[in-house]
Amino acid sequence: MAVYSAVLQLVAAISSLTFVLVTGVEGLLGLGPAIFLTASALAAVPAGRAMDRIGRKPVVGGGFLMAAAGCGLTALATAAGSTPLVILGFALTGAASGIALLIRTAAGDMYPPERRARGISYVLFGAVFGAILGPAVFGPLFAGRDLAADALTVPWLAAGGISVVALGLVALVRPDPKRIAELIAGHEEGGAQPEVAPLREIVLRPGVRPAMLTALASFGVMVSVMNLSGYVVVEHHHHGQDSVFPIIGAHVFGMYALVIVVGTLIDRIGRPPALIFGLAVMAASTIGLLWLESVVATAILLFGLGVGWNVSFVAATAQMADRTSPAERGKLLGFNDLLSALLGAALALLGGYALDSIGVAAMAIGATLIVAAPILWLLPAWGRRDRVTVHG
Repeated sequence: MAVYSAVLQLVAAISSLTFVLVTGVEGLLGLGPAIFLTASALAAVPAGRAMDRIGRKPVVGGGFLMAAAGCGLTALATAAGSTPLVILGFALTGAASGIALLIRTAAGDMYPPERRARGISYVLFGAVFGAILGPAVFGPLFAGRDLAADALTVPWLAAGGISVVALGLVALVRPDPKRIAELIAGHEEGGAQPEVAPLREIVLRPGVRPAMLTALASFGVMVSVMNLSGYVVVEHHHHGQDSVFPIIGAHVFGMYALVIVVGTLIDRIGRPPALIFGLAVMAASTIGLLWLESVVATAILLFGLGVGWNVSFVAATAQMADRTSPAERGKLLGFNDLLSALLGAALALLGGYALDSIGVAAMAIGATLIVAAPILWLLPAWGRRDRVTVHG
């Protein structure tokens, strides 16, 4: 998770700029993040199904191998000025991101339902070190450099290198987390393994659709705003390129720094209040982009966006994990990630166009409306701690 979040910071900070500098087309600044997110979406469902069949470890390891290849191709594209290579590099890196995000499936595997949100938070907490690693590795690579495509070659190569480190860490995992989930489920159910339901039936289970809607809105808005923030800071607020990394670092720190506390809180107060609270914090953060432009203020807003996403994302993941058996979990979370990343890609593409043609206000207001809308559906469940039917 530390390596995943470090690479994610680089993608968020310079994917738009990389695409514009390589292709030379400013009007398509949102297309780079859109390619990344679309590839992430398309990889999620097959990766989730593969996790359910062959285990979590080989799929996650394969994802980091793809990340190394994708970052390497992107580095080559910046050096050669090749549009096809940058598209292929973004596609591979995006697919790898979609697979790496399913690490939380393994996190849900390793803990019983009453401690599941805390367990997910323990694993996600690793990304805090990525919030430190990203600026430390990538920030100095941009300091004092002119904004040109070939200046991005070394940072993308560095991202590929640390992805190889993550692949080595995955190889050391014993046993596969799916086996832990099977043991927990067998113990709870007297050794009987539940039947695997079709995806349509899983989605219709109580509590799944509200969790998915929250995940859709929170993830879509978070990744689109995060990926466009580098362009906002440099082109609209006229700050230096190196100032992007402290802002993105603050955002990633907000995404994961409080996750251990958040997980315990979600287990205590229940999923529905946590879903609402997370969305509300995100809405307050995105609307603040209308008025605040300094590096410090933008960093605080992006930190708030990360905290709100943290709460809503962990609560939604825990609720979906509660409703599934070990042999269903990857399938549901993969399908959820497919929809979330496709929404994020669409918002990045539309947001990039709106940002370029209208300005920051269009992005801020649009993001706020999208992330606040699900609260209306969730409000009737406020204050109610669901007693869930646990499937694994």
